[in-house]
Amino acid sequence: MQKTHFLAVAISAASIALAACSTEPEVVTINEFDPMAEALKNAGPVEAPPMISDSRTYRCRDNSLVYIDFYTNDTAAVRTERGQPPVATLNAEGGNPPYTAEGYSVSANADEIEYTAPGKGTQSCRS
Repeated sequence: MQKTHFLAVAISAASIALAACSTEPEVVTINEFDPMAEALKNAGPVEAPPMISDSRTYRCRDNSLVYIDFYTNDTAAVRTERGQPPVATLNAEGGNPPYTAEGYSVSANADEIEYTAPGKGTQSCRS
């Protein structure tokens, strides 16, 4: 008798739980109001950042090392220590070397360059 009573209670509870279910799909709206929707709709195209076209390590005449990343937008980032931020970003006017910035100059993206830095003067360097 107890098994029948327990079974009846279980069926009754399951029926109540299923009765709460609806056969209609639930519609969920995400971000009904986007405060930047209009600005994004009118925004211009996004330009990708420049890519590194070449990354070179040079040993200079004074036995120092210089690390130069050459980018696709005709710029070069000069580092004097590996893994450190650039000490200068140099530009090639009209896309033609030399790459220059105040006090800095790199003759070209090549195996052998002429490198100028403040306090060091101009020296030849090889990769």
